[in-house]
Amino acid sequence: MTFNTFWFIVIAVLWIGYFILEGFDFGVGMLLKAVAKDQAERRAVLTTLGPVWDGNEVWLLVAGGATFAAFPEWYATLFSGFYLPLFLILLALIVRGVAFEYRSKYGDKQWRARWDNAIVVASFLPALLWGVAFANIVRGVPLEKKNGVIEYAGGFFNLLNPYALLGGVVTLTVFLTHGAIFLSLKTDGAIRERARALVTKIGLVAAVATVAFLGITTVAFNDKHEVYALAFIVALSWLAALQFNLKGREGYSFLFSSIALAFAVITLFTALYPNVMPSSLLESASLNITNASSTDYTLKVMTIVALILTPIVLIYQGWTYWVFRKRVSAKQISTPEVGVLDRINP
Repeated sequence: MTFNTFWFIVIAVLWIGYFILEGFDFGVGMLLKAVAKDQAERRAVLTTLGPVWDGNEVWLLVAGGATFAAFPEWYATLFSGFYLPLFLILLALIVRGVAFEYRSKYGDKQWRARWDNAIVVASFLPALLWGVAFANIVRGVPLEKKNGVIEYAGGFFNLLNPYALLGGVVTLTVFLTHGAIFLSLKTDGAIRERARALVTKIGLVAAVATVAFLGITTVAFNDKHEVYALAFIVALSWLAALQFNLKGREGYSFLFSSIALAFAVITLFTALYPNVMPSSLLESASLNITNASSTDYTLKVMTIVALILTPIVLIYQGWTYWVFRKRVSAKQISTPEVGVLDRINP
């Protein structure tokens, strides 16, 4: 295996981690006002994310950094061509982080309501736009070669094609379902029951959208037989997640929804390989793991650093989830109208 292929796989793994962890994070944010009917319940919902939300975003930072270091041409073309949607995602992540920190700094109900709305919207935008972005990458974008340099030749509205929008619907509904499963696993009482009911409703919509998206992907933008098998695993895992939810086995439901997300990313990266950003205009203008990569020496140094630091990060994040593994309920939340506790508690 070459260093180019190894780092292509590493970046795929990083996106798997991000979609699984930040996926339920976005889902919980979008469902905040749907599953929580009063202040205590909303604080209980946000408490499930309190210890982990910022750690989940680290996967995105590492994926972006790894792409910049391992495949600088891919990074440059991606961020120039997808500038507006990526800017909107970044803005949403900033607003979302500020909302988590500031909603409880003041006891006024309207203050909290505004920040709650910000959390919902700032969770919705990335959940939709990540699907649009990845669908465009798999489909191919207008790239052209000028003076030996590959450049993006389209505009923002080139990205809003039907296939890409379907990809956005897929990530949106899948993250909503994944978040509802996480809430049913991490909460108790009325919040848990509402979340479990939403899993089935939203999950079936996500299943239809995902089957349609993967069907188009395998037929129109893929010529590899293994992609069909991977897409089949995605469908089976998703159905298993919905079935376990109906039986009240939230742990298994979350496990299989995570497996479905992992294999969905694997399916897209398998369909993409060896390209990293195919051109819809001219095959010779496509970026692949060879013409978009850094030197072998750079990739070798990166590999050594990754092998040393990655286990440490995984152990720490796993420990965090283990420490905060217990369920949360609204009964555990103290909700004075105005006071010191109201200002400092999550």
